[in-house]
Amino acid sequence: MSLSALVRQGSTWKLLRPQFCRSGGRCVVRAASSDASSDVKSKLKDAELLKTDCFVGGEWTGAESGETMPVYNPATNEVVANVPVGGAKETSRAISAAADAFPGWKAKTAKERGSILRKWYDLVVEASDDISSIMTAECGKPFAEAKAECVGGAGSIEWFAEEGRRIQGDVLETVNPSIRFLTTKSPVGVVGAITPWNFPMSMITRKVSPALAAGCTVVLKPAEVTPLTALSLAELGRRAGIPAGVLNIVVGDAPAIGDTLIASDTVRKIGFTGSTGVGKKLAAGAADTVKRVSLELGGNAPFIIFDDADVETAAQMTVSSAFRNAGQTCICANRIFVQEGIRSQFVEAITAVVNGLKLGSGFDEGVTMGPLISPKQRDRVHELVKEAVSKGAKPTTGGGIPNLGGKLDQGYFMQPTVLDNATLDMKVYKEEIFGPAMPIITFKQDKDAIKMANDTEYGLAAYFWTKDLARAFKAAEQLDYGMVGINEQAITSEIAPFGGIKHSGVGRENSKYGLEEFLQLKTLVMGVGYNKTL
Repeated sequence: MSLSALVRQGSTWKLLRPQFCRSGGRCVVRAASSDASSDVKSKLKDAELLKTDCFVGGEWTGAESGETMPVYNPATNEVVANVPVGGAKETSRAISAAADAFPGWKAKTAKERGSILRKWYDLVVEASDDISSIMTAECGKPFAEAKAECVGGAGSIEWFAEEGRRIQGDVLETVNPSIRFLTTKSPVGVVGAITPWNFPMSMITRKVSPALAAGCTVVLKPAEVTPLTALSLAELGRRAGIPAGVLNIVVGDAPAIGDTLIASDTVRKIGFTGSTGVGKKLAAGAADTVKRVSLELGGNAPFIIFDDADVETAAQMTVSSAFRNAGQTCICANRIFVQEGIRSQFVEAITAVVNGLKLGSGFDEGVTMGPLISPKQRDRVHELVKEAVSKGAKPTTGGGIPNLGGKLDQGYFMQPTVLDNATLDMKVYKEEIFGPAMPIITFKQDKDAIKMANDTEYGLAAYFWTKDLARAFKAAEQLDYGMVGINEQAITSEIAPFGGIKHSGVGRENSKYGLEEFLQLKTLVMGVGYNKTL
């Protein structure tokens, strides 16, 4: 992941796009088509939200080297903005700023911190159209999806603004009349947060909001390809009164920033969303300084359609799950298991739903699916589809790279694809697809579906559809996943814990459990036997 893979012109990294896969690898592919920064600004009510610098110690600053790198619109391959190539020096300054700000932020009452977070929430909601436009420009998702993410991400800020006031300790029943036992909770300290490109807003607020509510300070590294949404949030946080140094953002060279966060003994916790491979490396590195880690990693989510399901509704919900953000989410339905008695009916229904999707720029009216994040990711998904077809899968729709015309032909689009007759020897069964391809696998008995669903190293999310209450309870209990959707595909909420088991991570985000990730427990033992007057 070296920046030397880019083409440098003077002090600017230009022309060749730095592509990033979920695995974290850089993929240099082709030249940018043109500059669209003015076009993005024209869509904003508040153009000051389009920030293009690091945010350290309450100040907007470039990289010490003066180097910059481009941010692209994956729908058109146009440059949206240029941002600093921050690295170890900038990250060290951000860590120092966070450490300096920590005592003062920790000393504030939970009510005071909550009031600032509440103002941040209000400003984010007020600016949600602008944030959504920035998000659509840099990650390509349809504006409606970006707006939904913005509303949901703001919900995390609101939730933790209130939940911070409910941090509680305990008074323990003593075993000795001369001693009293109490527990208190305090913030862990400086937090390093590393977030992905697929949800450039909500993945930030899930980490930053509980950290700030708990009294921690934060150094955030957003994804290199989608830093602009994060920077707009920082500007709104500044306006809300988040003190200088409490929230810092460094954009640029991912390995240098990540290595500095991991190596620093000042940073006492890492929160990460991304690939399982990178997450394992971060966990190993964190061991050297005994950091706490929260890891939300890869998934290979099963979506089971039992034979008593409402087929039409199940088809709609399967598409909503599998093709959200063009299939680029860790909880997307990745493997569709359909009981044999309803297979033909379900395949017909889901093909009709998929045929109703509209590809295009996220800013265009009626578009329901945008591009993939990079040419490499698009080509990878295309190869997975071709491999499945070579082994006998039958595309009922899609399967190729579309010709959308105009600027969109420079974008990274893939046709939404349904693969009937998928089998267990295909890569689409074994791997996290992270794109708009849906393998359909038939099963006979319930136990067969559960066995195949659990046949993966991942354990993030699973879904199933049934009208049978007993079947629902048994399936939910037997699925080895951190989250299970029962007749529901929308499983994410600020009030519910989000996270997985097995190789899908450790820790939880959102809910009261998400707040606990940023708190440490202290035991107080008080001797009272010396006082003989009472």
